[in-house]
Amino acid sequence: MSATDPAIKNLPVDDARTRMLAAVTPVGVEDIAIEAAHGRVLAEAIDGRRDQPPFESSAMDGWAVRRADALDAETLLSIVGESAAGRGFEGEVLPGQAVRIFTGAAVPAGADVVVIQENAERQGDKVRLGPLAGAGGNIRPRGGDFRAGQRLLEPGARMDAWRLSLAAAAGCAELKVARRPRVVVLSTGEELVRPPTTPGRYQIYESSSLALCALIDAWGGDAKRLAAARDDRSAVIAALRDVDADLLVTIGGASVGDYDLVKPALADLGLQQIVGSIGIRPGKPTWFGRLGSGTPVLGLPGNPASALVCAELFLGPLVRALLGSDPGPAYQPARLATGLPANGARDHFLRAVVACATDGVLTVQPLADQDSSLVTVFAQTDGLLRRPAGAPASAAGSVVPVLRLARL
Repeated sequence: MSATDPAIKNLPVDDARTRMLAAVTPVGVEDIAIEAAHGRVLAEAIDGRRDQPPFESSAMDGWAVRRADALDAETLLSIVGESAAGRGFEGEVLPGQAVRIFTGAAVPAGADVVVIQENAERQGDKVRLGPLAGAGGNIRPRGGDFRAGQRLLEPGARMDAWRLSLAAAAGCAELKVARRPRVVVLSTGEELVRPPTTPGRYQIYESSSLALCALIDAWGGDAKRLAAARDDRSAVIAALRDVDADLLVTIGGASVGDYDLVKPALADLGLQQIVGSIGIRPGKPTWFGRLGSGTPVLGLPGNPASALVCAELFLGPLVRALLGSDPGPAYQPARLATGLPANGARDHFLRAVVACATDGVLTVQPLADQDSSLVTVFAQTDGLLRRPAGAPASAAGSVVPVLRLARL
């Protein structure tokens, strides 16, 4: 569509995100060793290969016996063997017999109860049992954790330490995971320099691309940060013409000023716009489209807060969609710590601090200064408070939606 087409301008936030997500498909998959799979996104379901545990096992250190032999107080039984983890007792426990058993070990045939060692006294080759504790018999059932064929993990699951443990318990040595999407980030503007370059009189340090690359990596992507291009159409084209990426992200050059040249430059590369602008504050100039090569492009505003807010709302979902995960975002209800005035015609995402009150309910405190150029404010932020377009004034204690941010 044309950038001037009113059908793609000033779109509602959720509509814009829906259009973006419809334009991307998950990237390919690869097989990797389970040891290298932390943080990766599962591309194939994992089912139990066998029962876990594959036998009845003892929940305690003690003595495996027949329940009938454990019912009488002061029972004296003959010790006929031992069952330890990884080394079971091969015989059968007969009436009047006991097998020494340890936690996790297989319960031998014939035994249907484990008397804990605190309730027994060994006397040479015999053991005297005390009272039987617990009707369950201290035995974990076969398949008590999971069964053969049981679905354990679904595609799209992010492999954290606990899911890796489950996959390992199922016997997986390799996992089929989504390839990490290649995301190239380009910032524009001759006013920007990167440390350790000394800025000129009218220049500032560029910071947004560094933050975005960190977010992309945390979301599971593979970010590449390109050097800032000059405010020149040919320089932008040269920087992006041969980029190999699953998603291209540009910062700046997205508004309507004389030096906002990104979209005109990308038009030479076949850009077709899907989202021209969004009814959001901050971040109205955010846009999205596809190059002639098919590469999707997300254009973010140059102001750092605008770029980071829209990254959480649009870039994160795009990366997760490329990985085949639930794109999100997921809002949580929270109580306002202070009242807010009526909102204007655009969804407003206020940087805020989220806390948990004494009653366990989340509270949210909007930060005082919401200027979109302030990096210091975002460094304090751990949540985005959503004020829908046209929302009336809200008193302290009102419940509002909050998008919590992942902070270390």
